[in-house]
Amino acid sequence: TLAARQQQGFGGIVSFDLRGGKAAAWKLIDATAIFSITANLGDTKSTITHPGTTTHGRLTPEQRTEAGIGDGLIRLAIGLESVDDLKADLARGFAAL
Repeated sequence: TLAARQQQGFGGIVSFDLRGGKAAAWKLIDATAIFSITANLGDTKSTITHPGTTTHGRLTPEQRTEAGIGDGLIRLAIGLESVDDLKADLARGFAAL
């Protein structure tokens, strides 16, 4: 594919659910500095989002639960930043918990 010929690596989307629900999720999100807080998934910049209050915020709590979207769910879309910088940013977020 064109992307494989032009790029050495690719981004990805990763989700994880934190114990502590929405409060823990936002504490981690607010402690990051490199990740852009947004619901957008298509960007060259790495993004971090809380689906329960952004992309799926209009669903009822029951609908979110049925879809597997817990209050502590965080979604990362990885962009073009240095992997080491992103790891350090996430470590800063986890340290805030």
